[in-house]
Amino acid sequence: MQTKPIRIGTRGSALALAQAYETRARLAKAHGLTDDDFEIVVIKTTGDQIQDRPLSEAGGKGLFTKEIEEALLDKSIDLAVHSSKDMPTVLPDGLGMTAYLPREDVRDAFISPKVEKLTDLPQGAVVGSSSLRRQAQIKRLRPDLDVVMYRGNLQTRLRKLGEGVVDATFLAYAGLRRLGQGDLVTSLMDVEHFLPAVGQGAIGIEARLGDEETARILAPIHHAETESRLLLERAYLAEMDGSCRTPIAGLSHVEGDRIRFRGEVIKPDGSQTHTVEGEGLLSDAEEIGRELGKELKAKSGPNFLEL
Repeated sequence: MQTKPIRIGTRGSALALAQAYETRARLAKAHGLTDDDFEIVVIKTTGDQIQDRPLSEAGGKGLFTKEIEEALLDKSIDLAVHSSKDMPTVLPDGLGMTAYLPREDVRDAFISPKVEKLTDLPQGAVVGSSSLRRQAQIKRLRPDLDVVMYRGNLQTRLRKLGEGVVDATFLAYAGLRRLGQGDLVTSLMDVEHFLPAVGQGAIGIEARLGDEETARILAPIHHAETESRLLLERAYLAEMDGSCRTPIAGLSHVEGDRIRFRGEVIKPDGSQTHTVEGEGLLSDAEEIGRELGKELKAKSGPNFLEL
């Protein structure tokens, strides 16, 4: 019998809570527990409080994890549920990504009340996005559009879209599906032309390294294939020194005992792209990611990421 609640740390947005609830549901089913055996601990992060400027100017991805990781380290919570694409590649000492849930659809969703596809927007139309990657990809495909910074959680962005602040926006399809709002999607972007962010669509669970009880609890819900894909993608991103400051994309696929990957780095104005592709044994996923990251960094040159 569970004697004390399992404390799950999360941000307070609707999407973050949906991901925490999914984790709770999977754990409850795996261990024969009820919702009462868990406590959802909502933690407001610095990133949630900054709405007036791009995160790239404020400190990058770690702004969404710092306070949650502090709660892990001081044992206020037992585990933390994150969108994997929000996770820095370097975690605080003593913490690790110890489990992943099965990865959702990785595609980006185009949403507009005016047209069906990005290519249908008239010249000069305004597209809002908080992602430097998406901004660069939009400009690469449609340099004539006015691409603007568009902060706020998913609900805020959808509200602004409805108010006509922008003509269109992009959101991760996985997030919309988890919120039961997949019907809002106008069209989905082909990953061949609109490569997603590293880790997009994957819920990652962070915990204290060496916490054997939490590791035991998480083991039944851990999805090994997603872990292999994220090991590769995060190793690639680490070599690229990726953060919210650079338009970097990448996606891996598993086929049997092999894993394939394609990645790209784009000039912020969409004018230039460098790509990398590779594959190898699934067991070598992390090393493959490192090597491909080094290859792409060398190909793009020392000053590419600074511009």
